[in-house]
Amino acid sequence: MATMADVARRAGVSVATVSHVLNRTRPVLPVTRQAVLDAIDELGYTPNTLARSLVTSRTQSIGLAVSAISNPYFTEILQGVEAGALEHGYGLLIADPHDDPGHERKVVRLLHERRVDGMIIAPSATPDALLRYLEQHDVPTVFLDRLVDTPAGSGFPYDQVCSENTAPMASLVTHLAERGHRRIGLVAGLPGLSTTAERITGYRHGLARAGLPYDERLVAHGDSGTEAAEEATHRLLSLGAPPGALVTADNAMTVGALRALRDRGLSVPGDLALCCFDDFSWADLFTPRLTVIAQPSKEIGATAVRLLLERLASPHLECRTVRLPSAFVHRTSCGCPEGVAHTESPGTGIPRKGSES
Repeated sequence: MATMADVARRAGVSVATVSHVLNRTRPVLPVTRQAVLDAIDELGYTPNTLARSLVTSRTQSIGLAVSAISNPYFTEILQGVEAGALEHGYGLLIADPHDDPGHERKVVRLLHERRVDGMIIAPSATPDALLRYLEQHDVPTVFLDRLVDTPAGSGFPYDQVCSENTAPMASLVTHLAERGHRRIGLVAGLPGLSTTAERITGYRHGLARAGLPYDERLVAHGDSGTEAAEEATHRLLSLGAPPGALVTADNAMTVGALRALRDRGLSVPGDLALCCFDDFSWADLFTPRLTVIAQPSKEIGATAVRLLLERLASPHLECRTVRLPSAFVHRTSCGCPEGVAHTESPGTGIPRKGSES
């Protein structure tokens, strides 16, 4: 079995240089680094991760706690996190908190006990216990997708990354209003999540921009799940004056809304126009094709890794919140014919008439 000394001899460098390349403890000239990596590959050298972690106090691993990993949106975030981690020589330990505060704290504790160097977490709607644990144990952390407020008096430094929510949601509502709709319903997410609050705010902004009143009866919470969204859609459609257009606030709830429409024998957009927050690979396969807001999910994951590694390198950095732009993807479920498209206004996610996007 090849040793670090064998690698050093093959690469023509010192053992210390091989160690710096493996542990990223000191800058190494690119040509020297490549010589070491080539020697590792030729000799089939496998570093002793356990021994290295005892020396460096680092395990080169990241804990990722994200609920609903089967959701296409979070699956793409996972792909972005994995790609970013592997690029920098980190492995992943993954857990699903199931959006349950008690289970969330448990899985984060288990990840911490496995000595991950830091964590990337999509927090639950009530993350108080989670925040207390992370602060108590000084765990380097990045929150993604859902933003959290710092507890009063806390000095715990954490970073956050998410997409824009308010202006893109407003753009969907504005677009439906421009199509002549006056009663626009919203299937909103789980109360307590920042994404839910921001998308409801965007919904209200869109109504106000179109000169339409806000009617709380037209907002039903689908709790960010398919079954709950199906029930919420049925409630909206059972109103004395049901909506003529509907916006769903994430892709899981879009599926629930479509099931409710199918059960009632309603067609989109003939009987009801539909716009959705979140794109997914098969949104373009429906008839009609779904008009959506597409979040940069892989970029969110990769950015979370970058922020965490910067935090590990410089623990006293000021806390940062990064918001990435979302894109308006114009298809036909809103009632527009094929071939009519919109492009995104810079930085707002608000559509304007233009060429194919």
